[in-house]
Amino acid sequence: MVKRIGLFWCLLIVSGICFAQSTDILRVEYTSLPREETGNTASRYRFLLNVPVKVGFDKYLVLGGEFNLIDFEITKEYPFDSSELNTLYVIDLNVGYIFKLNEDWRFVGIVTPRIASNLVNGLQGDDFLLNLTATIWKEEKDIDKPYRLILGLTYNSTTGLPFPLPLINYHRRFHRSWSYSLGIPRTDFRYHFKDRHTLQMALFLDGYFVNVQNDILLPDGEFGSSVSLSAIVSAIGYQYNINRRMSFYGIAGVTLNQQGLLRNAKRKKVYTLNEKNAGGFYWKAGFKISIF
Repeated sequence: MVKRIGLFWCLLIVSGICFAQSTDILRVEYTSLPREETGNTASRYRFLLNVPVKVGFDKYLVLGGEFNLIDFEITKEYPFDSSELNTLYVIDLNVGYIFKLNEDWRFVGIVTPRIASNLVNGLQGDDFLLNLTATIWKEEKDIDKPYRLILGLTYNSTTGLPFPLPLINYHRRFHRSWSYSLGIPRTDFRYHFKDRHTLQMALFLDGYFVNVQNDILLPDGEFGSSVSLSAIVSAIGYQYNINRRMSFYGIAGVTLNQQGLLRNAKRKKVYTLNEKNAGGFYWKAGFKISIF
């Protein structure tokens, strides 16, 4: 019993640092990122894997990795050479350590070395980032309305927001067929029916922050040293559960706000690639193996 609970904790929390707050051992996913009014499109291909290693009583080291490839089809004519933006990469190595604080809470520290670059000239120093996460976690499962609570802080440059963000999630199964999660960066409301089928409504953040190796010279003399996208997405989704752990899923929605930017070496905005208050179409689909 102790081993099963420990495995649940370590995988659930470490995979929770991912922007979608997922609970995955394995995930393969395709995302169509918000389309610009000009017709420019972007696709993201994602692969994630987490592996736990028990290092003591109720103590786990978790080694994980995530690979993201963002592929652009640029049709708009910009007043600069946009070829540097055709393909972007975000590659993470997650190293997490989990231990029990007391009977109610567990603490998790996570270090995430990252490569975020267009990689046109191999690896360079500015391609490397170091992300850090600290969370505490509490869960009650053997009650009428089970819940879990996560509180923490994470610095994650994939969001396109280069400063620490709160990591908050409160999940409750308040009925056999209904559950909800409230938090940052994701909130959702789910209806579970016939065991194999789940519908959801969700509000979440998505985005990226990637180094551009050859600085882009802009008409005003500024240089674009990195590219970012930040989006708030409202969506509905469907999940088909093959069994308790394995499932296929799809989510479709629109952005409530989105902003694609070129930034200088100090991460200040120097050019707006895409800015839209609402209406950008967003969808993703994939396969995952989860803890629950």
